[in-house]
Order: sequence, then C-alpha cells, then structure tokens
Amino acid sequence: MKQLLSIAIGLLLSTSLHSKDILNKNQVIELGKYYSRFMFTNDASKELIKKLGKEYDDNLNLSVLFVKEVTKSNNKILSDDFLKLPDTTTLEIIYIIDALHQNRHSENPMKPIQVVDSLINEDIPFNFLVDQYYETIFTSVGNKNKPFNMSKVNFKMSEYDLNDVQKSIFYLRCMDACGSQIYGFMNIVNPPNTKKSLEYIEKFPQFDGLDYFQYTELYFDDFQMKIFNDKGVQSYKDHFINELFQTLLNHALCLSKEGRQTEVQDFLINSPLRDENLWKHTEFQDVLKSIFKEE
Repeated sequence: MKQLLSIAIGLLLSTSLHSKDILNKNQVIELGKYYSRFMFTNDASKELIKKLGKEYDDNLNLSVLFVKEVTKSNNKILSDDFLKLPDTTTLEIIYIIDALHQNRHSENPMKPIQVVDSLINEDIPFNFLVDQYYETIFTSVGNKNKPFNMSKVNFKMSEYDLNDVQKSIFYLRCMDACGSQIYGFMNIVNPPNTKKSLEYIEKFPQFDGLDYFQYTELYFDDFQMKIFNDKGVQSYKDHFINELFQTLLNHALCLSKEGRQTEVQDFLINSPLRDENLWKHTEFQDVLKSIFKEE
C-alpha cells in the first residue's frame, strides 16, 4: 500500500512539474487571439463565446473561463472566485496570453508559436505571474465595466489566501488602474480638472472596510521585474509606490482646490504619504518634506 501511495504521489508531482509540456500550443494561441480581440470595448457574440474552449484540453478549462470573463462587458471578474489565485499552470497560461497580446504590438513581432515556445518551459518567477494576473483583472475592470465605479467594492484581503507580497501586488495593481482614471484630468488638461478627478476618486474601492488611502501594508520584500517593454528591469516598489504616491498627492490637491480644506489634514495623516520610510521609493521626497514640515 505504501509503495502504491508513493507511486501515485510521484505521478501527481510529475504531472504538475511538467504540466506545460503537455499544453496544446495552438489552443493557447487561439485564447490569446480572442483576448486581444475583445479585451477593449467590443464584445464577442454569444456564438463565439460559446465556441471558445469547446473541445479544449482539460488543463485549459480555468484559463478559458478567465479569458471569457475578462473580455465580457459588465463582468464579474471581481468575484472571490477570480480574485483568489488559480493553480500555477493557469497563471502561466494567462502570462503567455498577455505575452502574445504584447507581441502583436511590438516593433518586430515574433510568430505566435515562437512566443509560446519561448515561454512554455521558462521558469517564470511566481511574483511575475501574480502581477500579470491582477494586472489583467484590473485592466478588465477599466476597459469593460463602464462607467467606472468601484465605490461599492470592499476587498477583504484576508480572504484571498495571499501572502504579504501578493497582497501588496493586488493592492498596487488595483490602485495603478484606479489612478489611470484620473491621469488625463490631472496631467493633460490645463488647468487640471480637480472636480472631475474627485468624482472618480470617490468611486475608488475600499480595502478591509477602509478607504483606499488608509491601506498601509506596503512593507513587502521588493523584487525586480520588467514593467515596461521599452525599459529594463525595475524595482517593483520604486515604480508602483511612486505611482501610488502620485495618486495620493493628486487626491490631496483635489480636496484643497475644491475647498475641502478641513479634509486635507485628516487625509494626509491617514495616508501612506506621511510614512517617511516609503519616501525613498518616490520622486516626491522634496514635495513630501515641504508638506509635512508645514503640518
């Protein structure tokens, strides 16, 4: 009996360790094409949705469900079933699907099969897979669920079975997507449209029942990754905490410009902006010193 059990466990481990070796590459490429075609504003027909994944290999089932959901308007991608990380193979497939999408827009695109072959047996760091997964989810929220409104969303961070690094990735990717909603109003129009920006900020989600700016769990182990195709590897903390601080500073500016001065001080005190240990990850150190020196 013990020998049979050992053999069974060995077979399971072997299947898990070599799961990418038995992926149907053409089916992965087809998923990538579908994702690229419908990730923005246009939707697939009911016939195409029903057809996608039909007679696919079983190890692609969760990837098919995920791709169908993130490409659907008014989707339910923020349900707990999707916010919890799937198995590693599914994360790897979603990573490859995004690589296929990025390849289509590169200056010298490779053939899709070359993209898949280059990644299918690569040992991709798990943090990269988690980052891509949550980036895809929150990109879908911005692209497919219009008008933008996450004001009734309360992310219960302890219920998604995430470690500290994964929680931080989740939060920072969410806030990166939220911050993009006000970028144009604050950085392109002149003067900045603080009224419109504040309307969007008030539609940002909560985390564990608190406003987004009260989330302070940002002391995770940093790692390096390529965030933009046209740049080299970067510190994850440096990039995303800097982006978060830009959103927070824009929020404070909006409150001030819209005559809500009594809220500004409470906002500054309750946000990560006050945390001097995080300033080194941003380009706003001089601004932050002047603000908190005045305070």
